[in-house]
Amino acid sequence: VFEDVKIGPSPLWLKQRLTAAGQRPISNVVDITNYVMLTTGQPLHSFDLDKVRGGRIDVRRARDGEKMTTLDDVERTFDSSMALVCDAEGPSGIGGVMGGQISEVSDTTTRVLMEAATWVGPNILETSKTLGLRSEASARFEKQLHPDLAVAAQRLAARLMVELCGARLVPGEIDVYPQPVAPRVVKLRHPRIERLLGVRIPEDEVGAILGRLGFELADAGDGEWDVTIPYWRDGDVQREADLIEEVARIHGLDSLPATLPARSQAFGRLTRVQRLRRLVEDSLRDRGLSEAISWSFTRPEAMHALRLGDVPLLRIDNPLSEDQRVLRPLLLPGLLDSAAYNVSRGRATPALFESAHVYRGTGSLSANGDKPQQGSTPAMERHHVGALVVGGGGFRAMKGILEGMLETTGAEWWVEPAERPFLHPGRSASVLAGDERKLGWIGELHPMVAAEWDLTGTCTAFEIDFELLAEIVPETRHYQPISPFPAVIQDIAVVVDDDVLAGVVQATVDEAGGDLLERVTLFDEYRGEQLGEGKKSLALRLEFRAPDRTLTDEEVAERRTAIERELGELGGKLRA
Repeated sequence: VFEDVKIGPSPLWLKQRLTAAGQRPISNVVDITNYVMLTTGQPLHSFDLDKVRGGRIDVRRARDGEKMTTLDDVERTFDSSMALVCDAEGPSGIGGVMGGQISEVSDTTTRVLMEAATWVGPNILETSKTLGLRSEASARFEKQLHPDLAVAAQRLAARLMVELCGARLVPGEIDVYPQPVAPRVVKLRHPRIERLLGVRIPEDEVGAILGRLGFELADAGDGEWDVTIPYWRDGDVQREADLIEEVARIHGLDSLPATLPARSQAFGRLTRVQRLRRLVEDSLRDRGLSEAISWSFTRPEAMHALRLGDVPLLRIDNPLSEDQRVLRPLLLPGLLDSAAYNVSRGRATPALFESAHVYRGTGSLSANGDKPQQGSTPAMERHHVGALVVGGGGFRAMKGILEGMLETTGAEWWVEPAERPFLHPGRSASVLAGDERKLGWIGELHPMVAAEWDLTGTCTAFEIDFELLAEIVPETRHYQPISPFPAVIQDIAVVVDDDVLAGVVQATVDEAGGDLLERVTLFDEYRGEQLGEGKKSLALRLEFRAPDRTLTDEEVAERRTAIERELGELGGKLRA
């Protein structure tokens, strides 16, 4: 208890220290409790003793439905799991969380009761969560402070009250300590220090380092010590490895040699899926894309910007910020945020990729970016790989990046035209693989979507479900030796209706060519008056090769005839 307290502003040095630590100076008494909390880690609470009804303090459990108005001017209702600090007539503070208005220190205060308490950490955490009230005090108490810290903090507070408030310290104190905590004693072995750090530190240096840090060492013989942990380090030094870390920290981490830990009979390797993921990621890096790492959270407005406003999202009860209220169902929002960040800082044509998890629940986006379908799957977490290029060569360039990536996996895949709300009409497609399972999507972003992120020019992107890709990719890939015999290369131009897909033509030629047709490459597309309205010409390069002989003209002519026949079934004909 302190009497003859003179409430007023704190001295300049105290205001400066509190301001530098992010605290707002209020008055000398309140500033002292905040300063001691920041200095020692022990929260204190000051009462106006003249407002403590009955002149006594009781600590007890709350009664269900009991109420009190806290210092933040909010009336709160308690249950029996919470601890209250009460006077003779009722609650005056929530134990370990926040004081009440009824006994708040004010400008008219002349007598102060100072309380330093130790609370059960898990209970304070639960109380703070239940009330939705997190304070500087609760953030510390929930970590379980050492009881001896309360006395140390009280000593510092008493000194400051006398020096800065002109207070008179009333002799005596009330100390209720029903279950004293014995000092922690940890055994430290000198050989263990050498094994963990990889260097021998003399025993006298170890003792000197720990002694300067406040640890008490008792020799246990055979290069061992019984080390008593000071109360102010009890929270973070609880085992032998923690003591060795203290020795290494003071001895100098930069002076420790770079060595590998000694291990016997230890082995391990990446799983097949992990190797595949690294292969995919490396393929994208090799093609000039930089890896982006985005938040798993995003804002609902991003879905509206992607024209997916009606897609159900998994919402977060306690978001870190307003921009992180939902879990992302696609990687695209994060890639767009990263691209916009780069563009606004002078990097005009970012090329980014991300390999990370997405989250969707009942009615959320399907793996390939489609809108929800009836009977969709429950909440799940999937690993996706996505890429975004601003500028560049448009859809065909992005398709080349996707093709290079998927070819490294050995997956059989193809694309089919498909619309997405966030992609440019006529410049988007679904990526299919295996038994026509939708692996993902690829396309140019809709101009309205790009404008939402202030991106100009052509923006192309793709996103695939990596977990589905891992299911489709064959576990064993068989490599064929390169044939030593020359290839027969022929170019053909096929005229087809404008609505016939180039991919269909290429697949038809590939099937008709049989085993001797090693490769089919589409290298040109032409439309003009000579072809007639609604027609286009596709130029294909055919490479015929046999693994065991040089092909004859007759063998190649036979395959050409089969190709022409199949193209005729498709409605196509060869140009002269």
